[in-house]
Amino acid sequence: MKHLFIVNPTAGGRDKTEAVRRRVEELFKNRSDKYEIYVTKAAMDAPEKIRREAAKGEHLRIYACGGDGTFNECICGAAQLENVAVCPYPTGTGNDFCRMFGEEQDLYRDLSALLEGREHPIDLIDCNGRYSANICSVGIDARIGTQVHNYSKIPLIGGATGYVVSTVVNVIKGINRFMRIRSGSFCSEGMHALVCACNGRFYGGGFNPSLDARPDDGLMDVFVIKGVSLLTLVRLIGMYAKGRADEMPEYATHLRTDRIDISFEEDNVINLDGEAVFAREVSMRLIPGAVRLIVPKGMHFFDSRPVNFAGVQGAENL
Repeated sequence: MKHLFIVNPTAGGRDKTEAVRRRVEELFKNRSDKYEIYVTKAAMDAPEKIRREAAKGEHLRIYACGGDGTFNECICGAAQLENVAVCPYPTGTGNDFCRMFGEEQDLYRDLSALLEGREHPIDLIDCNGRYSANICSVGIDARIGTQVHNYSKIPLIGGATGYVVSTVVNVIKGINRFMRIRSGSFCSEGMHALVCACNGRFYGGGFNPSLDARPDDGLMDVFVIKGVSLLTLVRLIGMYAKGRADEMPEYATHLRTDRIDISFEEDNVINLDGEAVFAREVSMRLIPGAVRLIVPKGMHFFDSRPVNFAGVQGAENL
């Protein structure tokens, strides 16, 4: 077995490479396992490194040392490889995937617990050929979330203020976009504020649209939000962020599905675990058990048996 630590030196705005190196070297003093610390050099560098290492045939464990974007890159490299397992080791600012585990989330910051952890298959969302482990969305939320970094780098803004600035800018540009949406028997065509497909539970620094989504149940929790005015958005967004969108069925449709297709009149941004890609046609489909997740020792989240949705086709309105 080989342990590969993928370190993003730009995650969190401060290079944590040496801190990771010291911790890894300390833990491997008394271990016979092979390990390597690899510092990424550019965007999407990690998937290429993972695939090169996996091709050697030995069992490979990947630790994504960074934020959600680093974890996403590692997921893209590890997806559907039987000899590879992956997990986040948060050193960045955004760690929304880990929030799903509630009080157990800090176990992903315990490297010793990760090294002794077991492996559990989880689902991935395939969106136009790129994978998402957590949440994939289009619409006003995707535009706000993927443009935050444009403003947080500006002096005197940064941090949470970047979200505020991005929100104001994107609301001024227009909340709604024309979308054609299809999932099984569900069809909707017209102005929409957003579509969010949840494999996990949190995104955007704390939004929690689905209270009980699981990454191993074979379905996505999808929320389709109709076109709304600014006043309605202000009222709706607070409920949506707390997992209460079902309380406003006149605006929000909640689907559980394994596929959804969306088309726009022009290219739009897609949020994949906080990373931005652009397309006019969007296809999101769930791939059950597409990657092996390292579950830290002491975590019980996956001990409960997920609902078996094998064979589900299309979507169901709840």
